[in-house]
Amino acid sequence: MKRLLALLATCATGLGLTALSAPQAAAATGCKVDYTITSQWQGGFQAGVKVTNLGDPVTGWKLTFDWPDAGQKVVQGWNATVSQSGSTVTAAAVDWNRTLATGAATDVGFVGSFTGANPKPTSFKLNGVACTGSVEGPSPTDPPPATGTPLGINGQLRVCGVNLCNQYNRPIQLRGMSTHGLQWFSKCYNSASLDALAKDWKSDLLRTAMYVQEGGYETDPAGFTSRVNSLVDMAEARGMYAMIDFHTLTPGDPTYNLERAKTFFASVAARNAAKKNVIYEIANEPNGVSWATIKSYAEQVIPVIRAADPDAVVIVGTRGWSSLGVSDGSDESEIVNNPVNATNIMYAFHFYAASHTDNYRTVVNRAATRLPLFVTEFGTVTYTGGGAVDRASTTAWLDLLDRHKIGYANWTYSDADEGSAAFKPGTCNGTDYSSSGVLTESGALLKSRISTPDSFPTS
Repeated sequence: MKRLLALLATCATGLGLTALSAPQAAAATGCKVDYTITSQWQGGFQAGVKVTNLGDPVTGWKLTFDWPDAGQKVVQGWNATVSQSGSTVTAAAVDWNRTLATGAATDVGFVGSFTGANPKPTSFKLNGVACTGSVEGPSPTDPPPATGTPLGINGQLRVCGVNLCNQYNRPIQLRGMSTHGLQWFSKCYNSASLDALAKDWKSDLLRTAMYVQEGGYETDPAGFTSRVNSLVDMAEARGMYAMIDFHTLTPGDPTYNLERAKTFFASVAARNAAKKNVIYEIANEPNGVSWATIKSYAEQVIPVIRAADPDAVVIVGTRGWSSLGVSDGSDESEIVNNPVNATNIMYAFHFYAASHTDNYRTVVNRAATRLPLFVTEFGTVTYTGGGAVDRASTTAWLDLLDRHKIGYANWTYSDADEGSAAFKPGTCNGTDYSSSGVLTESGALLKSRISTPDSFPTS
């Protein structure tokens, strides 16, 4: 299981903290580091370190750096096992990012504290070899890095009528990709893959599928929460929106995870409240339950988010595996007649093109005039995630969504051995996430659609 390991590493007297040993590592022959303070407050800050391997492939890497000021401490880290001894901080690889190919990069994030000044760290070394690249990065007072990007243009989003609207109150459509389960495919989500998603695919958003069961959040709440937060930061830095998906599937009753949902969303909403790129999806695919049950769940979870983040868009799952009830023999009328008692919300719709065809499209075409919809997950194949790509049905679906400006996230930006995956198996062991050699038929089709110009309105 590939799970994020987060480590509290305060260096108070008497804790007896020592640096954790890393796996035996190969030598590195050069590296570049970019250090960025993403936010800062009285006595504390959050920062990220992007390390790029410029030498031979490295397995079992260990990054070290020194604090110039004695009052600087690491409090919590993610994407690595982070510890501090004296003024030296050590970040050691975790299982899902152990290998850094030549030219590959990885991101380490942490929260720190300081008592005096907060200068940039020095003496970065990868496996003992000095990193001679830049340690510069934007400060908290710099403008967002998103100028000209989806986030930079659109800013804080809101629901207006049946549309998702940008900071200019104009309807927009976001197009992007969904991760697979972080517990299985975390190695697919790194600096190289997100750079490719933002720059080559020209994606507007990344949906992070955080499974709750099936080896997910319930097994390591702190670790999965930290991994989600890290992906929010990585998407923000690249000018993309981040959809946080509380990926409930089995069991299908969302109330089974009600308390977990409240705990998780209270944490991520408080941590990300100041960001403009976060969208919350509170229940992936409710199934086997009534709309009344889903509505009740939503009306208990949404206030938890609103208490910390009153402005963000929230997406509510719908009956029948988020099919607006169609897969259960119903339709959108039950939602239209009994909507969730909350503002600034949208309703999820999912489809798999080879399984869900004209009758589903008919409902969405009608519902789009009465409900704000977001296709938070869809596939080009059957609902199992496998089988051949149905190009005709996929194209019909995407054309319909484009006409109504309904946003979407494709399943999946991963190298899973299934027809719905964007990449061929083994792709995530390398650094190429865009060329025709690594894309599946589904990946090539989606990349060609997503990478067309957005033409976001600004007036």
